[in-house]
Amino acid sequence: MPQSKSAKTTTKKRTASMSKTANAGAGANDSMLKEFFEDSLKDIYWAEKHIVKTLPKMKKAASSEELKQAFDLHTEQSKEHVARLEQVFGYLEKAPRGKKCEAIEGITKEGESIIEETEEGTSTRDVGLIMAAQKVEHYEIATYGGLAQLAETLGLTECAELLRQTLEEEKETDTQLTDIAESSINYEAAEEMA
Repeated sequence: MPQSKSAKTTTKKRTASMSKTANAGAGANDSMLKEFFEDSLKDIYWAEKHIVKTLPKMKKAASSEELKQAFDLHTEQSKEHVARLEQVFGYLEKAPRGKKCEAIEGITKEGESIIEETEEGTSTRDVGLIMAAQKVEHYEIATYGGLAQLAETLGLTECAELLRQTLEEEKETDTQLTDIAESSINYEAAEEMA
């Protein structure tokens, strides 16, 4: 007797769930994957610490009070992200150590050039600062998403939970920056004469 549509769906869900359970921790003994995971943690750890140093400079360059507050909030969140990464290193029984993140260094240098190339006190500068900050956010979103999945694959559930928590906060920050840009700054910049 053929299965009904709902029975097929239930069977597919059960099979997917069993497959997920069977694969949980599948890479735990895969030393190359775990080494890659730990190396990637060092990269984002360095990046977060660098971001903590860079955000106050962006705040100082911004003219919008709302944007300045967003940079303050993100600085505090980034400090929490550093502490959370230190917890992840703790679960791995490794000392927290950073490895220079070329991507974040490049993105923050681009942000510095935006400050140099735009006029102080303009909404155009604020637009540039938002774009630079969102480039950082998108890098972090990609990194934390990948790391959370790798942690899950390696059976490091506690690590995966911490990384997902940070991932969600990075997504929220990205959305907040978009909202700030769309609420007024982009429109104000459009009216500034060259």
